[in-house]
Amino acid sequence: MNWAGRRVGVAGLGVSGRAVVAALAPLGAELTLIDDAAPGALAPGEVDLGRLELLVVSPGWPPHGPLLAGARAAGLPIWSEVELAWRLRANPDAPWLVVTGTNGKTTTVEMLGAMLTAGGARAATAGNVGTPLVSAVLAPQTEVFAVELSSFQLHHTRSVRPLAAAVLNVAPDHLDWHGSFEAYAAAKARIFAGVRSAAIFPADDPAVAALAADAVSAGGGSAGGGSPGAGQPGGGPGTAVAADAAGSPRAVGFALRAPRLGELGLIDGQLADRAFTDRRRRHAETLASLDDLAHLAGPGGRLAPHLVADALAAAALALAYGTPPDGIGPALRGFGLGPHRLAEVGRAGGVRFVDDSKATNAHAAAAALASFAPGGVVWIAGGLAKGARFESLVAACGDRLKAAVLIGLDQSQLRAALAAGAPEVPVVAVAPGPDVMGRAVAAAAGLAAPGDTVLLAPASASMDQFETYADRGRQFAAAVAKLVSADAG
Repeated sequence: MNWAGRRVGVAGLGVSGRAVVAALAPLGAELTLIDDAAPGALAPGEVDLGRLELLVVSPGWPPHGPLLAGARAAGLPIWSEVELAWRLRANPDAPWLVVTGTNGKTTTVEMLGAMLTAGGARAATAGNVGTPLVSAVLAPQTEVFAVELSSFQLHHTRSVRPLAAAVLNVAPDHLDWHGSFEAYAAAKARIFAGVRSAAIFPADDPAVAALAADAVSAGGGSAGGGSPGAGQPGGGPGTAVAADAAGSPRAVGFALRAPRLGELGLIDGQLADRAFTDRRRRHAETLASLDDLAHLAGPGGRLAPHLVADALAAAALALAYGTPPDGIGPALRGFGLGPHRLAEVGRAGGVRFVDDSKATNAHAAAAALASFAPGGVVWIAGGLAKGARFESLVAACGDRLKAAVLIGLDQSQLRAALAAGAPEVPVVAVAPGPDVMGRAVAAAAGLAAPGDTVLLAPASASMDQFETYADRGRQFAAAVAKLVSADAG
């Protein structure tokens, strides 16, 4: 595409919007900057949509907002930054391995990047967290991309044709943005629409399995066009699992049990492959051991099941590219979790304080709570619920709770779920205002006894009282540090 003189609106000047501007300005595009707060940008109501040829929208802009609704009514094409990145690739032969899901995306993509690098590939991780894709794809030396995509990004993405794609899980989230769970799930499913080789999914999740089956039956993207990146480690991407003779991708499941044909799973504490190995009809090939993940165990030495599932999904994507199987174990042994993911930040009075501020929805909070023994968790929860409900979370994990401390501007949904599903659990509400996290930590410490854990796993977004989930986690750690200092004194 010749971008010189093309009239492009860029909606949102956060990280991805600024990256879009940096990519298109040198190509001669005539840019209209749209943002409510950025200096020099037009407010959405000031934009003349009739003079634009394309609108590139940042993930935070909901599709039902006035600007995007007006663009659709005017017949103006709307692209995500991801769609633009696909069109701007400096190396079109470098395949994309893409991951989405309600939870586990970042961990899986980072594990995948480590596996690709361990296998000898020049790999880049990019997308929803980290380097914007539109910046990453301009590097011609990159041989393969490990890509994290959110439902927001997928909503306005149409042309991407990944080599392999994984949907890790789908649970209610961002319902305020999408309007319904069905619309949210449909956005996640879009990741499979163009897949060329392997559609990867949790084999024991019927809903996500159906999404993969639909992609396979529809044929995914074109499997033709040669062998992108041939000559890469392991015989080149796509050599381990190619599209079938009809040009359709294969569905590849992963599960925390012995793998069936076409799956990855666990056999006697070993991560095993029966999808990509040439011997898959009779044997499973060992890829790694649970011991390779032991350093990721949370407080108390428990290895969270979702981390094992993430490792299996990452391994499936790496094998789809052609990464040698013997690179999987070393990559996992050297892998470390990012901050605000089940991180112990201090101990006071015999009580452990654990930061899982990254748990921004009920599904993630359930995974965090499941990492602990019953009856010993004082749970700090609450924030911006994004239209979600919490009854299923309390039903699944209420037995873990000794008490709950609620923060957030709207605590009613959490309070109602706890009252209905765990009425025996004491609940303390912390009013919004200054030092909300300090007051929450003090309240939680007062409810805990030696041997208990105070867990920040809010099940909600942070933007009601904090800048980001990371800011929320840092304030939790700071409050705990003061408590530890007072306890030592």
